[in-house]
Amino acid sequence: MALPDPARLSLNTATVKKQWTLAQAIEGCARHGIRGIAPWRDKLAEMGLRNAVKAINANDLTVTGLCRGGFFTTKDWLADNRRAIEEAHELKADCLVLVVGGLPEGSKDLGKARQRIQESISMILPEARAAGVPLAIEPLHPMQAADRACVNTLEQALDICDALGDGIGVAVDAYHVWWDPKLQQQIVRAGRKRILGYHICDWLVPTRDLLNDRGMMGDGVIDLRKIRSWVEGAGYAGFHEVEIFSELDWWRRDPDQVLRSAKERHKNSS
Repeated sequence: MALPDPARLSLNTATVKKQWTLAQAIEGCARHGIRGIAPWRDKLAEMGLRNAVKAINANDLTVTGLCRGGFFTTKDWLADNRRAIEEAHELKADCLVLVVGGLPEGSKDLGKARQRIQESISMILPEARAAGVPLAIEPLHPMQAADRACVNTLEQALDICDALGDGIGVAVDAYHVWWDPKLQQQIVRAGRKRILGYHICDWLVPTRDLLNDRGMMGDGVIDLRKIRSWVEGAGYAGFHEVEIFSELDWWRRDPDQVLRSAKERHKNSS
C-alpha cells in the first residue's frame, strides 16, 4: 500500500507532556512541519484558551481532537463536558474525544455502567451538535474497563453511535483496539461517517506499565500498516495522530528528537 501522507501527521500533546507546555508544543509542531495538533485540556487550561486559539491559528495548525471529555460515571461530569464542548468549539477541533469512564464507585455492573454512559452522552449530544463539535467515543483496552473506560471495543462504541444518531462517532486508537478479532469488520461498519480520529503508537513486548509504556511506531507488535489500510479503506482521510504515553522512555527524551522520530516512523512504520 502507499506510504502515509506526511501532511496528515498530527501530534497528540500527551507524547511530549513531560517536556513541553502547550505553547512549546504548538511552536514545535510548526518548526517540524507537523500540521496537526491534539491538545489535552490540562495544558490548555495552563496556557489559556484564548492564547491557545491565537497561537494555533497563527501557526496554521489543525486541531485534530481535544482530549478529553467523558468520565460519565463520576460526579460533576455534566459541567465538565459542557466546558469541553465550548473549548472544542473555540479551537475548531475536528472532534472532542470521549474517554467514557469506568465502573461507578462501589459497582460491579458493567452493563448498567454502559447504559449510564449512553444516557449521559445523549444529554450532551444536542449541545455538541449545536456547537458544531463532533463527539468521538474512544474505546479503551479492556485492562482499563474498571477505572477509565468500560466501552472497550469499536462494536460497543458503534452500538452507542447507532442508538444516538448524528454528531457522534469513534476515535480508533490502535493501541487500544489492535487485539480485537472484529476490528476490521467494525472499521468497515464505522465507515467515513463514524471514524472521527485515528491514533497511532505501538504495543511493546514486554510492556512495563500498561498505561504509560506505549512504544513509538515500529517498536512493537501492532500491524499498523494493516490497520491503516482498513481505516483508509473505510473512507477515512483525516490525520494520523501520534499519541504516546511513555514514562520510561519518550517522556525522558529531548522533545525535538521525539518529533523527528515520530515523523520518520510515521513515514516508514505506519
